[in-house]
Amino acid sequence: MKADIHPEYYDTTVKCACGNVIEVGSTRKDIRVEICSKCHPFFTGKQKLVDTAGRIERFRKKYAKFQKK
Repeated sequence: MKADIHPEYYDTTVKCACGNVIEVGSTRKDIRVEICSKCHPFFTGKQKLVDTAGRIERFRKKYAKFQKK
């Protein structure tokens, strides 16, 4: 490994807007994020899947002839 070409590596904390604090290693000393795994809808189970403009119905209509066979 060459000397003096690598960035400094720190034990740092990631602070989320929801108040969650995570200890990680990084080249930055302080990291602030707006959303983390504790408050993101995908991880909390509050995610809503929205069927915009009837995508499922259009798919079923398009491939209905293959279902009949």
